[in-house]
Amino acid sequence: MPRYGFSSNYLCETVRKNVAIVQDLSMAEVLFDPLSDVLELLRPQDCVAAGLDAGGNWSIGYAPHAGLKCNAVMKGGCWLTLEGAGSRIWLGEGDCVMLPHGKGFVLSARGARQGEPAEAVHSTPSHGATATLRGGGDFFMTGARFLLSGLASDILLASLPDVVVIRSGADDRSASGETVRWAVTRITAELRSRRPGSARSIEHLSHILLIELMRCHLEEGQEGHFGWTAALSDPYIRRALAAMQGDLARSWTVASLAEEAGLSRTAFAVRFARLVGQTPMGYLTLWRMLWAAQRIDRAGLTIAVAAAEVGYASESAFTAAFKRTLGQTPRRFVSRQSKPLPVTSA
Repeated sequence: MPRYGFSSNYLCETVRKNVAIVQDLSMAEVLFDPLSDVLELLRPQDCVAAGLDAGGNWSIGYAPHAGLKCNAVMKGGCWLTLEGAGSRIWLGEGDCVMLPHGKGFVLSARGARQGEPAEAVHSTPSHGATATLRGGGDFFMTGARFLLSGLASDILLASLPDVVVIRSGADDRSASGETVRWAVTRITAELRSRRPGSARSIEHLSHILLIELMRCHLEEGQEGHFGWTAALSDPYIRRALAAMQGDLARSWTVASLAEEAGLSRTAFAVRFARLVGQTPMGYLTLWRMLWAAQRIDRAGLTIAVAAAEVGYASESAFTAAFKRTLGQTPRRFVSRQSKPLPVTSA
């Protein structure tokens, strides 16, 4: 009887499969994760999650909001009308939506463009609470709002559209699709049962939901998108980003990044500019500045030490590059990292 109940054939097969998976990835992709780096700079925090149970011909108007919102429809459906948009978006059961730019919007049963003020419906936007409108019973939605960290978030979110809709598909058996369904189901259960520890459970589940919605958006790779979202959807550019962000102090060149991507120098430069909207070296400089600012802010590093971590030999050269890239000195940039006030979560 094999120890722990595993046969040698089972163990060998498991090792073989994992080796095959790793061999399909570059070492940089195995060791470094660009999406996790982006989320680290976005710093989603102060999560407030709540439910909405509505019935009849209901309609709610939400004012412009701070941070990023994720909503998931668990029962029924509703129309989403974004502030300034000419068309409405139908959200059916199982659909999820991200609103990354804080625009006001209306949710309604029948496509209304105005509704009851959200402040009246969610009179006390308590984490883990469920608001009931018109008796409830026809529609149930979970919502989570995350505050983000200042100017770095504005820069990193610039490539996301005003609305990101992730459709539920009965035939979707992808890892992200299954995890999204699991997360929203668990959040709904926690909202309805209010068991001990539910507030913290909902917070962690909402973070998982945010990551999975980001993954779904990247996996869709929609035409016309640009920036880091488009870059992470492309296997060649993703390899280069993983290598770049994994060693910011290295003296990267377009040629060395192209080698990491597995493309010629010209093909890489053209592909990078088309997808990201800037040159590889311009993106590298921006990322170095944002990462160094975070290290100064969160780890309390001096400017000189942070500069060295991202490849600059002198504080003066780093400060000049920082001001040229972000329009401010490092100290001023860090001191102006704003934290917006909480708003309703749905």
